[in-house]
Amino acid sequence: MNRRVLGLLLSAVLLLASGCSSLRNMNSQNKIPEACTAACARLKIEPTKFILVVHVSSQTLALFEAGKYVKTYRCSTSRFGIGQVEGSNRTPLGLHRIAEKIGAGAPAGTVFNSRLVVGHTSQPEFADAKITTRILWLEGLEPGLNQGGDVDSHHRYIYIHGTADQKSIGQPASRGCIHLADADLIPLFDLLPGGTLVWISEN
Repeated sequence: MNRRVLGLLLSAVLLLASGCSSLRNMNSQNKIPEACTAACARLKIEPTKFILVVHVSSQTLALFEAGKYVKTYRCSTSRFGIGQVEGSNRTPLGLHRIAEKIGAGAPAGTVFNSRLVVGHTSQPEFADAKITTRILWLEGLEPGLNQGGDVDSHHRYIYIHGTADQKSIGQPASRGCIHLADADLIPLFDLLPGGTLVWISEN
């Protein structure tokens, strides 16, 4: 077998392996992670009708209903990486729930400061606003990991929210929160009741 044929065969094998790996990764993200289920059992928390699963490594957020995969959305987590500690500006891991919903009925692009409406991204002074459209305020449910002390996600003001910089969605860009595009955030906000579980995973 000459080198050219061998090279082609090798390329095909590598391509196939890469494709299989991507497929495995895609399939693994189309089911609720076992670690999430285990955390619910350990904490004696009943899984909610809807569950959101954030995959930091792929910058995606998956929606599940009654345990079944529904849809995947692009999202953005922290540009500083993952971490639990207050002041780190990092995205926390683990089991959370939606504690509060803020902004119902507001126009897309509404700007919030301390969860109060202060303007709109159409105004020049708010063209690069960081928190817009809707806010889903998260509460950590795992004591010592994302609940209590200096690792408390709620006290760290960890939200799922919109941003004026819609082009950054899909790459790490936040200061700890989870960004979604307005077109995805608004219907999710309307769909999900307070208390909905949110699992944030590195992979």
